[in-house]
Parts: sequence; structure tokens; C-alpha cells
Amino acid sequence: MPGVIMKDLIKRYGDVTAVEGLSLQVKPGELVSLLGPSGCGKTTTLRLVAGFLKPEAGEIWVGDRCLSSPTTVVPPERRRMAMIFQNYALWPHMTLAKNVAYGLRFKKGISTADRARRVKKILKLVQLDGLESRYPGELSGGQQQRVAVARSLVVEPEILLLDEPLSNLDANLREEMRFEIRRLHEAFGITTLYVTHDQGEAMVISDRIAVLHKGRVVQVGTAEELFQQPRTRFVAEFIGKTNLVDGVAAEPGVVARGSLRLRVASADLTPGAPVAVSIRPHEIQLVGDPEARALGENGENRLRGMVQRVSYLGDAVDYQVQLDGSDVILRVAAPPSLRFNPGEAVGLAVARAACIPLTEGGE
Repeated sequence: MPGVIMKDLIKRYGDVTAVEGLSLQVKPGELVSLLGPSGCGKTTTLRLVAGFLKPEAGEIWVGDRCLSSPTTVVPPERRRMAMIFQNYALWPHMTLAKNVAYGLRFKKGISTADRARRVKKILKLVQLDGLESRYPGELSGGQQQRVAVARSLVVEPEILLLDEPLSNLDANLREEMRFEIRRLHEAFGITTLYVTHDQGEAMVISDRIAVLHKGRVVQVGTAEELFQQPRTRFVAEFIGKTNLVDGVAAEPGVVARGSLRLRVASADLTPGAPVAVSIRPHEIQLVGDPEARALGENGENRLRGMVQRVSYLGDAVDYQVQLDGSDVILRVAAPPSLRFNPGEAVGLAVARAACIPLTEGGE
């Protein structure tokens, strides 16, 4: 199974640059999600890989074949790829079985019996066996999504492309289908590019995630790497919830904002340089103020503040706490068993390792 290499891709629509110098390597058999907000270039990138668009600059390679460059573009039908669209694009007048078998009609050397065998096998794998004679209008949203997946997999593509395939499903079904797509990827091992704006979706299904911003890949890594070690302000804010404290590097390993001093995870900071510190809400320990003097051991930052707002979320309570002597307000996620009220003084402790300095660009 070949991988995909994108080198310095540029794609413009008039005066608008949708993809700007994008480079990314997808390893053979890997599932990589292109994650980012609307307008970041992720769908344009997928369409460049599919061959629907021609780049102004850069190249796309699959294995040892150059499929796209400014001078030549191999057409989609010769790329050995399959694509699943947001609206599934099923034929309404064809049964489920005929929809799945459609692509096999264009593959040489496949007999009618072999075609039927392949369709039966793939329908069993996507848990649709027994529904062969139904039409798309008689299927649920989740079943239609499975038909689209089966139709793409039955032709045995080298590369599978998915463009926000779960966006039309309700929340519960979308969550269920995340695991289904991951299961099918593990079963087939096809090199896959998956476009989504849903970070939870990307974190569940992906081997790695490429975060896009303004047409560029700003960070690539596993879900855990992106969450625990974001490099930029944009990635820290886009992957999960976080507090961002803007300051300047003071002495080694310390970021200052007025009278506030935060010991951070890295000591390799340029004195006087602007630094944003990312602190995840669940990494902050919250205690009643009388207990605050016991905090600050084992490399923790010891802080005091006052509760401004309390929001009950079921499995957690979301607090907004303004730090004493500072304009900084921190969001804190605490268990429901721990309850404080607005106006109540509290103590906070944050481990040095949980204070991640962001020094790569401002976005």
C-alpha cells in the first residue's frame, strides 16, 4: 500500500490563496485527518489529491508516481483512489447492492459471479448484509454512510479520501460511526486522508492529525501529542479547551505577566520575548482558600483567586476564577463533588509541566 507525499502545494482561486505552501507526508497504511476550521484549505487539499484541481505550484506523489504538478495532472479515474463525499452521492434508483457494485463495472477482468461475491463480502464487513435489495431512501443516515464506505472499499483503492462523511448525521450516530470507520480502517489498512472540522472525530479515528490554518499545516502529531504539546496558540485553542496567559519570558523557566509569575514546562526561553502559556482547565487543582498554603509543593505554581462564575456540566463543574492582583481569569474543570460559589476565595495549584509555553508564531 503506497503512501502520499504533498510538497509545497499552492492553490489559488483568483486573489484568494486557499492552500499556501502545504507539505505533508502520509505513511503507507496510515489514516491522517486534515483538521481545521472552515476556510483553512482542508477540502481544497483533498481535491488536489483526488485530481479534481490542479495546483499552481508543488507536487503530489503516491508511491513512485507523480500525480500532480503545475504542468501535469493525472485524471481522477487513473489515480487508483476512492472518495466518500459529504452527501454520500448514492444512486437513488439503484438498490444497495447495485450502488456498491457500481464501481466494479469499470474494472477489467471481473466476472459477474466475482462481482456478486465481492459485494456480499463487503456488505458483511460493513454490517449491511441482508439489506441488499433496499434503496437508499429506505435506509437510515448511518446505513447510507455505510453504503458509501462499502462502495469505495469494494474497488480496492490504493488511497481512500473522505470529505466530512459524518457531518450529516445526528450527534449520537456520528459518535457511533467514528468507531465504525476506525474499525474498517484497521480491517483494510488502506492509506487514508480524512477531512473534518470536528476535533473529537479526528482524535478518535486518526493515526495522526494534521492541523491546518490559513492554507498551511501548522502541526502534525497524534491526538495526545497535539493536546499535550501544542506548538502554537492556534493549535492550543483548536484542540480542546485551554487557558492562554500572555506574558514575557523572565528568568529561566518563568513567564511573567505583571506581578503574576508562572513556572513553565520549558526553561529554553529568550528573556524578554513574548510568550503565551497554555494551561488546560483539568490540569488546575482547586481548593478552598484556607488550604492554599499547603499548595505549591513538587514544582507547582501556587495561586489565589475568587470564583466569578460556576457552570454545572454533569460530569464536571466549570469555574471561572479571577486571580488576585491580576486581570487573568482561568477556567477550571473540577469534579462535581467539589463545589464553590461565586464570590468565594479559592486556592489554585498548577504543575510546572502543565504550563506549556507557546513560542512558535502568534497564531
